[in-house]
Amino acid sequence: FSSNPPVLIFSPARGGRTNTTKHTYDNVKQHPEAVVHIVDEGLLDRMVISSLEYPQGVNEFDKAGLTMIESEKVKPPRIKESPVHLECKVLEVKELGSEGAAGNLIICQVVHMHYAEHLFLEDGRVDQQRLNLIGRLGGAWYTRAFGDSLFEVKSHPMQTVVGYDSIPPFVRDSALLTAQDLTRLAQAHRLPDETEVNDFKLDQLDEEFLKSQDDPPELQLALIKRCVAFIREERIDEAWMTILSYNP
Repeated sequence: FSSNPPVLIFSPARGGRTNTTKHTYDNVKQHPEAVVHIVDEGLLDRMVISSLEYPQGVNEFDKAGLTMIESEKVKPPRIKESPVHLECKVLEVKELGSEGAAGNLIICQVVHMHYAEHLFLEDGRVDQQRLNLIGRLGGAWYTRAFGDSLFEVKSHPMQTVVGYDSIPPFVRDSALLTAQDLTRLAQAHRLPDETEVNDFKLDQLDEEFLKSQDDPPELQLALIKRCVAFIREERIDEAWMTILSYNP
């Protein structure tokens, strides 16, 4: 939830059937420290075993066949088999209710991070594919966050885009453009200026305007078709100049 300082939140909820609290919750109330681990595909089954409801005093590490190792800056041990260990100081425990299944938000500041060497690329960044992450959904359902499930959407935080609100209504409401087509228009970093649009209109769109100048709906349709063609050819500037050339 925060990068600087690094802060994360997890929630050991009260038992839905028994209304009992998790040992993790009890432990951090007594000693405000924790280690949060990443679960990869190879660790999933043992994670499930460790999450079952055992009586107080049962060593869940032993039940799940996990290896305890000492942490660097906090008292709770780490799990050797996990690819990432995040040692944390607990900042706050926020109880969301007192009935069964109520959550308990444990807000932590990470004070030390451990990453397995095989996770790193040559430039020092973590390779998301090598993490082989597993995500918890609801009930007995989980999801994989690697392989074909991962994809990148690249953007530059210092570069703005023209946005959907810049797209003329006759284009935005047209059934000829897909949602992806509209997104490509919205992602442009600038709009062509009036001189560019007029020059393009005279040079590239004279046929459409001569043919349909007295029929606005027909002209709009012709320009939309040209716009779509430009988008599919990755010629976004031309697509914008085409639709901006229509000035009723």
